[in-house]
Amino acid sequence: MRTALDARLGRVRCAIEAVYHRHNVSAILRTCDSVGLQHVHLVEGHFSPAKGAARGAERWLQLHRERSAEQAIERLRADGFRIWIADLAEDSVTPEEVPVDEPVCLWFGAELVGVSEVARAAADGVVTVPMRGLAQSLNVSVAAALTMRPVAERARALGDIALLPPDEREQIWKTWMDREEALRSGVNARMAQNLPPPTE
Repeated sequence: MRTALDARLGRVRCAIEAVYHRHNVSAILRTCDSVGLQHVHLVEGHFSPAKGAARGAERWLQLHRERSAEQAIERLRADGFRIWIADLAEDSVTPEEVPVDEPVCLWFGAELVGVSEVARAAADGVVTVPMRGLAQSLNVSVAAALTMRPVAERARALGDIALLPPDEREQIWKTWMDREEALRSGVNARMAQNLPPPTE
């Protein structure tokens, strides 16, 4: 847990806007955890991760539930982030070309309609996964994974400046430890009383 936390990126975030299918949301959250992102903005929609797909990844992420795209954009701007939307555009760049000289949030839209007009208007740039096949489309969770990893790795190559600040890491560490202790205490209490585990 400590090793994973010490490698968490603060310079790259993810925003998921109005994604409809729970499994897609869960798969994106799992990718965020696997590439070392910590902050994820859940924009609009009803987000309830599917347990099988997420495999508990949401427990280790900082989830910001935003009522609207406007609210998410305002928060990201206040935190100093540029916004790169995943979309199609003539002037789009590949994931390998997204600039990481400043903090960046990768913004992914709904399965059928993509990102909102509000997000498009606010975007600092557009990122597109190059397509070499005939289908010319990807599931949003796959597109997110192919986009996030190159950006995260390039940010990580910048060194400590791309990681979460030490004070934030310690705060997260305490939150994780308190939660795990509470879970262990709950399990031990149920075992002592010979109670079955709680149901969803």
